[in-house]
Formats: sequence, C-alpha cells, structure tokens
Amino acid sequence: SLLRLKELEVPKLGDSNVHVKMLAAPINPADINMIQGTYPLLSPLPAVGGNEGVGEVLEVGRRVTALKPGDWVIPADAGLGTWRTQGVFPEEMLLKVPSDIPVLCAATLSVNPCTAFRVLADFESLAPGDSVIQNAANSGVGQAVIQIARASGIKTINVVRDRPDLPKLVERLMALGADHVITEEMLRKPEMKDIFKSTPRPRLALNCVGGKSTTEMLRHLQPKGTMVTYGGMAKQPVMVPVSAFIFRDVRLRGFWMTQWRKDHAQDQGSVAGMMDALCQLIRRGQLTAPACTEVPLQDYRAALEASMKPFVSSKQILLL
Repeated sequence: SLLRLKELEVPKLGDSNVHVKMLAAPINPADINMIQGTYPLLSPLPAVGGNEGVGEVLEVGRRVTALKPGDWVIPADAGLGTWRTQGVFPEEMLLKVPSDIPVLCAATLSVNPCTAFRVLADFESLAPGDSVIQNAANSGVGQAVIQIARASGIKTINVVRDRPDLPKLVERLMALGADHVITEEMLRKPEMKDIFKSTPRPRLALNCVGGKSTTEMLRHLQPKGTMVTYGGMAKQPVMVPVSAFIFRDVRLRGFWMTQWRKDHAQDQGSVAGMMDALCQLIRRGQLTAPACTEVPLQDYRAALEASMKPFVSSKQILLL
C-alpha cells in the first residue's frame, strides 16, 4: 500500500514557526486523487497526506506575532499534510480560526465551505429569490451550498443519484434548507416544469460530476446563465449542445479553490472576509459540518476504504 503510519521526530521550532497539535482532519476526494497521482498538486515524496483539518497551537517561534498557544489554526493552502498528530509549520501556512466553533466545523472549513462560498459569490450576482441548480448535492460542497444559499434567501434545486435510501437523503437535505431534491433521472422528465412554477429557472448551475446528467442540468439554465464546474466525479467530459451556446448564450466556467487562494495570496482582506462570513454562519447555526464519521488515526485504512465507497454520504474524519 502507498500509505503507512509512521512515527517521526517533531522538528526544532524555528523563529517563524508554529508547533501545532492536530485535532481532526477529513479525508476528501482530492486527498485520494493526490495519493493516486491524478491531481495537479503533487507533494514531493515521502509526504504526509491530507489538505484540510484543524489544530491547536502549542508553541510559537519568537518572531511569530499573529498566533499564540491555545489558538486554533487551519491550513492557509493545500498540501499542508494534515493527517498527523503534530507538526511544525511556517506561520504563513496557517490561518487562525475562532475556537468557539465546533471542532468538526473547523476541521472541514478550508475546502468545501470556501468552495461553496466562492462559487455562489463570484460568477453570478444572485439576489434573494433567485435559484441555483447543483449536482452531487449531498457532497461536502453541496451541503454547504444548500446552507449558504438558504442563509442568503437563494433557492436551491439539488440533484442526487438515485439510491436505495433516497427518502432518507432527501429528508436530510431538506432539513439543511434545500428547496427541491431530485434524482438525475428526473432532470429529463416533464415534471421539472412543476418546480419552475414556484422557483425561477436558475441563473447558476454548479457541476462536480460531468457526463450526461450535467448536460441535462444545463438544459434548465436561464439564457445567459453560467455553469461552474469544480469537480468531475463521473470522470466523464461535459457535453454541451451547440444550441445552448448559440440560442441561449450560456457560459461555462471552472473553479479550483487552490487557484483562488494563489490569486488572492496578497489580498488578505478577501480571505478574512470569507472566513468571517463562514464563521458567523456557523455560530448562528446556519452552517453545520457535513455528516461525519469520526475515526481514530490508527484506523486510517478503514477510513480510506469507506471514503471511496459509492453512496456513502458521510465524510470520514480522522481524530488525531
């Protein structure tokens, strides 16, 4: 196997370093892709896995001013290697987060909710009453989109794959604030018209699947609407009929959180603004952690296996 649990020495604390005790770190699809070598970010090997998580500061170097022992921190960027019990990191690789939010919210904050926040904010200027359609609505990003949209008065049409426990999933997404939950098959059915009696056609479509269902989703977009692709779970291309471009002038865009962070590395205001907005939603109970299964680090193999099973709507979180 590519993955092993190893005991390593904690390196000496440099002047600009921060010694962190990791608390919890999730297993995300991108983490698996990085291990498989199919992701555009590859760490020089041997490397520690995990791009997301939360830790507590134990000690800081003498030049470190923004952090102190007891503070909670999350990665400022991908590639930190969060699947470990402790680490020593340069200060600029960490972002402080409030320690009064639930630990699972903090552990799952830097990737999925940030992605959801950006795709809702950066492509179409949505107003209360507008709607968004998204596939893989039960994913980490999907669950965050539902809640952030609900908090802003934006309606969501949520597409999921048909599955044995569909009613249970529908109920869970409705409880998060989903307006409509439908299966991929329903996208092609005339009953879709009923949804648009109460909900306007979406100006924004969010795609992390690809393949046929994405083409079907696109058909329901308003003229001049935008589809943003941020993942490709089906590993199939996005097929767009020529008529969608000519007669409806739809826009196809892409989004990658890692790139957004690179582009905004000098713009700490926009990063802080996003983090504050998300932490406010969490404190008000309007944004919760995705459904999680907590797994002790030594059981990491079982957690990795579970994270790759189809139809598992629970995110595996390593407790460190």
